[in-house]
Amino acid sequence: MLIERLSGGKLLADRAFDANWLREALAEAATEAVIPPKSNRRFPAEFDRDTYKWRHLIENFFGKLKEYRGIATRCCKTDTSFTAFIAIAATVIRLR
Repeated sequence: MLIERLSGGKLLADRAFDANWLREALAEAATEAVIPPKSNRRFPAEFDRDTYKWRHLIENFFGKLKEYRGIATRCCKTDTSFTAFIAIAATVIRLR
């Protein structure tokens, strides 16, 4: 599993990932789970709201990146040109 290879840090996820098995696996990997609890959870788990706010910014950034057709459809033929196109698009987004 990918979770087993994680080391330290935090995992930001939405409510859909609020599961006991995931929280336990992250705790074993010494990774903090920043996941808001589902509304039907009997004992809501605590999460860092300030860190969770970053998730919104990250998702908005990826949404803006996907507005560029070359990134959304992966038109570039090589990994190097695709990476360069992402860097250029990120710069344009940041300068807006």
